[in-house]
Amino acid sequence: MTPGISEQIRRTIEARILSGEWAPGTRVPGDDELAGQYGCARMTANKALSALAAAGLVERRRRAGTFVARPRSQAMVLEITDLAAEVAARGEAYRWQLTRRRALRSEALGPVAPLLEIEGVHWADGAPFAAEQRLVNLAEVPAIAQADLTREAPGTWLLAHAPWTEAEHRISAEAADRPLAKALACPPGSACLTVRRRTWRGLAPVTLVTQHFAPGSHELIARFGARG
Repeated sequence: MTPGISEQIRRTIEARILSGEWAPGTRVPGDDELAGQYGCARMTANKALSALAAAGLVERRRRAGTFVARPRSQAMVLEITDLAAEVAARGEAYRWQLTRRRALRSEALGPVAPLLEIEGVHWADGAPFAAEQRLVNLAEVPAIAQADLTREAPGTWLLAHAPWTEAEHRISAEAADRPLAKALACPPGSACLTVRRRTWRGLAPVTLVTQHFAPGSHELIARFGARG
């Protein structure tokens, strides 16, 4: 069945955002412009933009227009940080080492869906900083399938290209098994800070990542308080 005009508009704009053609902050055509382009009613175009806003892909600013949403990292007690930027901010040399990448179909993020599995190690000043295992929902972020993840860590790429609306952190300390201890150059059984994070766009899962940090390499700081 051919989708209605509103759905066609929504899909077209979504594809341009997720492919990276329209970067965060790019102005999106407004109701009147889209109505003219597609030969439809203004309310039809408005419906498409409202759906994109509800999914967190665009921001509608009164009197300013509609813009591609910037990935949120400052609105939570614990931010979603870019490890490359964090290491650089400490004055250390950063390097990402990709060790595994494969496409699969799995229920790991919910109903069976095409996923991209990525594993690698973040390095700081020549020493392992964190080992990462990540799953990305290719139905929500298809462009990552063509991304060069040998040069850029997946978290860095996702923060620049994949807006999200909700996130969950789970933080624990875990003893390193032999494969993890080898990756982090630490003795087996060492206590490693472990962060597991899920993100969603609306109701759709975007990514699930587990990061194990080398002993003594990382700390999480959250500052918060009551506000009127």
